Amino acid sequence: MSASDLFSIAGKAALVTGGTRGIGKMIAEGFVDAGAVVYISSRKAGACAEVAAELSAKGTCYGIPADLSTEGGCRGLADEMVSRLDRLDILVNNAGAAWGAPLAEFDETAFEKVLALNVKGVFHLTRFLVPLLQASGTSEAPARVINIGSIDGLCVPLVENYAYSSSKAAVHHLTRHLARRLAPAITVNAIAPGPFESKMMAATLEAFGEQIAANAPLKRIGRPDDMAGAAIYLSSRAGAYLTGAVIPVDGGIATTR
Repeated sequence: MSASDLFSIAGKAALVTGGTRGIGKMIAEGFVDAGAVVYISSRKAGACAEVAAELSAKGTCYGIPADLSTEGGCRGLADEMVSRLDRLDILVNNAGAAWGAPLAEFDETAFEKVLALNVKGVFHLTRFLVPLLQASGTSEAPARVINIGSIDGLCVPLVENYAYSSSKAAVHHLTRHLARRLAPAITVNAIAPGPFESKMMAATLEAFGEQIAANAPLKRIGRPDDMAGAAIYLSSRAGAYLTGAVIPVDGGIATTR
């Protein structure tokens, strides 16, 4: 098998949630560039249409608005995918929310919002899409689920984002649990990003970006191709024998701390 075949995802059908900005868009654009047929979702219909049109200029991308913070919203997106496809090769659970506040002010609303989308949304959408993923996957060529966690779920962050870090630790363990349950026709892995330029990270990078880069072993902030490369690897033949893994893509920050 040639190197190009080993890492090919050409013609595969992929759904990337939260695919209109940040890490989701980095992955969606990387998939489009690699020849996949990509569906992106976001709460905002306008953003879905705009980004789908942008990415369709160089490949195939469709936008589907969806609110994945509720079980009903997850079922609605899954039903829409079933109406369009008879198989799904790749699911990227990226949609997420963050919240920061001092400990004394961190209330129930924060936890409810963050856990609903970051953990329950991942769980419900995956379970509703299992039939489409199983229609694609075999033990030799499994379908792929990629959950987007965070290095904040691997080590204690400096900022007070208690619900976010807790939710990402939960995503990492949910990844392992689903990997055990859905094998061998579906693999489930997680990417734990470090600092990347995204709306969620914007304020942190503006205030501490130079310091974060200086303290990272690789001395820089993550680029879009770093994230796309990790996702393509997990989605291609090259990544077919991994399941239940949590891969930090962070310039060595978490693994050398």
